[in-house]
Amino acid sequence: MVLDLLLIGLAITLEPFPLSAFVLILGAERGAIKGLAFILGWLACLVAVIAAVVLATGGEPPAQNTVPSDAALAVKIAAGLVLLVLAWRQWRRMGRPRQPPAWMARLDRLSLWAAAGLAAFLQPWTLVAAGAATIVQAKLSTAGDWLTLVFYCLLATSSFLYLELYAVFSPAAAGGRLKQLRTWLDTHLDQVTIAIFLLLGFWLAGKSIYLLVS
Repeated sequence: MVLDLLLIGLAITLEPFPLSAFVLILGAERGAIKGLAFILGWLACLVAVIAAVVLATGGEPPAQNTVPSDAALAVKIAAGLVLLVLAWRQWRRMGRPRQPPAWMARLDRLSLWAAAGLAAFLQPWTLVAAGAATIVQAKLSTAGDWLTLVFYCLLATSSFLYLELYAVFSPAAAGGRLKQLRTWLDTHLDQVTIAIFLLLGFWLAGKSIYLLVS
């Protein structure tokens, strides 16, 4: 469980499109407050998914070679294949001019509730589903197991937390750095997305197929 959640958490926090949107939120009017609302909305989605899984399983993994166990593996295989398809589509579109979504121009007028809702909208749900399927297979019997889930949530939110703290405690320097980060993300969005989706897609699909047939 630990390695899979580590890889999925890293992929979630480094996914460039939500990160790019968050940088724009921080640069908007009352950006730090809106950024905090975004982070709380982001964390709330992760916690809600984990809570639903734990309530459904009771913290006990299904027995191997049963329908629930195979279903969890099937979800991870499907998530891996979806990531590979998305990586291929992103590769096909590389170099083409891209029009930013219309809502990005309205971030200055974003309310706190809308910022939290935007976090739920931008959540990479394919990755979150893979994380949920991983937790289904986990036995949560020790404090270390629960700390792993806490660490997963914090890791999946770490890029936003870092940028939020930087904007709050170094506002003078944050403006220029955030603008540089936004420019870098715009320039390298395709390459970063393809790399993340390919690596994690092959890992999830390959490992889960092996476990399913072995």
